[in-house]
Amino acid sequence: MIAQHTFMDEILTPAFLTGFFAIIGIDIILSGDNAVVIALAARSLPEQQRKRAVFWGAGAAVGLRVLLAAVAVQLLRFPYLKLAGGALLLWIAVKLLLPESDEAEVEPADHLWAAIKTIVVADFVMSLDNVMAVAAAAKGSELLLALGLVISIPLVVFGASMLMKLMDRWPLIITFGAALLGWVSLEMAISDTVVAPLLHDFPAYFHYVLPALGAIFVVVTGKWFALRTGRG
Repeated sequence: MIAQHTFMDEILTPAFLTGFFAIIGIDIILSGDNAVVIALAARSLPEQQRKRAVFWGAGAAVGLRVLLAAVAVQLLRFPYLKLAGGALLLWIAVKLLLPESDEAEVEPADHLWAAIKTIVVADFVMSLDNVMAVAAAAKGSELLLALGLVISIPLVVFGASMLMKLMDRWPLIITFGAALLGWVSLEMAISDTVVAPLLHDFPAYFHYVLPALGAIFVVVTGKWFALRTGRG
């Protein structure tokens, strides 16, 4: 009864409610990036495999957030972590923009596994920012942190499923999705503990120009590779 009383006391406080709604906002915004990755990676799979890719991809995203949440504070201390993550995500975004080639020669299981591997790696990179933001909004509340992780599950699953349907209807969304990942990758890189101080004296608009360059780089490089390989 004491534990239950403590639980009710916590969820009824203004601080808890403020943190809860802040986490919902964070999840809505940042879970969209994970949904884009899953949708792009699974878009060329058969319908049945799409569902499996979304399930395992979303499961990986949430599992990684749980893992990272446990070490969120420690992760902030590692220099170059976000810089390396941003570079990796930039390359993933370019690869996701390339159409699949020789699909008939690819075993369905291998094709599905390749999509899941791409999703897991990209989710790991982007979960860094998501966990940091949720942990900050939770302000030490383990209950809020757990709720933030739980809320993100349906957002990622629903978002990815909806995006794949939209991509089938309007293929141009694929390019916008890859560009968004390019933006996120540079945004993450310049927030690294080593890079951020170097940009301190630069005009504020640099924090928008650099991510925009990342988006442009992904689209131009992806299209260039596609034309070079005859898949554009």
